[in-house]
This record gives sequence, structure tokens and C-alpha cells, in this order.
Amino acid sequence: MRLFLAVVPPAQVLDHLDLALAATRHGPAGTHQAVRWSARETWHLTAAFYGEVPDGAAGSLTAGLEGALAELSPYSLALRGAGVFAHRTLWVGVGGDTDAQRRLSELGQGVGDELGLHHDERERNRAHLTIGRARAGTRPAGRRRSRSSGPAELSGVDQIVRALAVYDGPSWTVSSVSLMRSEPGAGRSGGPRYTTVTQWDLEPGTGEP
Repeated sequence: MRLFLAVVPPAQVLDHLDLALAATRHGPAGTHQAVRWSARETWHLTAAFYGEVPDGAAGSLTAGLEGALAELSPYSLALRGAGVFAHRTLWVGVGGDTDAQRRLSELGQGVGDELGLHHDERERNRAHLTIGRARAGTRPAGRRRSRSSGPAELSGVDQIVRALAVYDGPSWTVSSVSLMRSEPGAGRSGGPRYTTVTQWDLEPGTGEP
């Protein structure tokens, strides 16, 4: 099984983001056609990624995470701002108690390392929610000169990032964390399908923060 640890924002938070994205999704062809939008059911904040986990190790991973997560108490987050990684992955950022979110990533990755699972080399200090990916053949995000040598134009992806840079969603309390399974190509339109394997509630007053 391909597994990862994640925080899934509640419905009201995703509703707010969905509404903010509506105008962008149906905007001018230069913007909305530049991105392959992620399905709402895939929206989450990845805390740790374990790759392919043998069936025999899944139980040990679950038990290890249950113990590690006892160190965390509920904490507050909010979706805020936007950006793009490597000119391709479009994301919405996170504000609030980001230290607690980083601690979650450290705990989750630590359990995976102890079990000898895939070590994710990607830094998880910038929590984010992926909302789409630039379509193949579109120009990278950034300014380009117009043919008339007039003012610099913005690519479609860059226009979207600029529009969402001021996004400030409602805060929520992270009170649960999920171990999720990823099935590439099994979701809508050939995207991934994510299902919850196990979910843990964070107990107030039992650990950080």
C-alpha cells in the first residue's frame, strides 16, 4: 500500500476555498486552461509520506503513529496565500500554528524512519494544499514580454498565483490526523484516489503544543 500521513481540513474550510477558486477555474482561457485542477476530495496537507508499505509493516506503522501522536494536542491552522513549486505544482499555503504542523511532520517521519520505510527527502516545513498542476506545454510561471514590447505579461499560472496570494481562509482546530492510502490513477479523470486507513483524535492537554 502507498501510504502517507495527512491533515484533512473540515468541510467548511474546503467550502470557503472552493468558492474562492470558482472564479479562477472559470476565468479567461489564459488562466483556467493553464492548470489541471485537483479534485476537492484529494485536498489535504501531507505531513509525512511513506511510499509503498508492505502489508506486514502497515500494522507496525499504525501502532508507531498512535504512540507518537500522543505527544500532540489539538492546534489551529488556516489556509492562506498561494504559490507554485518548480513552475508546476500550484498550492495554497497554511498559517496559524505552523510549528505544531512541523512537529507533526517530524513525528510522522520519525516513525517511518524507525521502521526503515521510504524516507521522504522533501522538506515538510512549508505545509500546503495542492490545488492543481500546470498542464504540459504551458509556459512556466513568470513574467514575459508581450509581442509589442509593451508591459510585461503574466503567464496563466502566474496570474492564478497572484489572484490567490491574498487568500485568507477561516481558521480551524486540527483535532484529528489520518493515515491515508494513495491509489494513483484510480480517482476521477485519472487522478489519484485517497482513502482513510486509520484516523487518530488528538487529545487536549496530552502533549504539544
